[in-house]
Amino acid sequence: MSGTASQVWISAADGGDMVRADAIVMLRLDETGRLTAQLRDDARVSVSLLEGSSAGGRPPADFHRQLIRAVVELADSSGARLVHARHEDGVWRWISESL
Repeated sequence: MSGTASQVWISAADGGDMVRADAIVMLRLDETGRLTAQLRDDARVSVSLLEGSSAGGRPPADFHRQLIRAVVELADSSGARLVHARHEDGVWRWISESL
């Protein structure tokens, strides 16, 4: 991701932590719906961006691709943005807001 992408942050699963989008080198969406991001560092740190759940409904199989698309689109905008997952009325989507 370009230098502009450093202004895009992603809210982690617990809502307390945020990850800078340009620090992510790999996204993994497993069969339970858990989305993890591997960060760019020597320790291979992974962060849960979305916890898997059968009760809340599993996100679509391309939800990690939707996140990449959202980050790329936001990278062209000005100012810092925060992206987080939202599940409403049975639909999963990525929401962005100003920081």
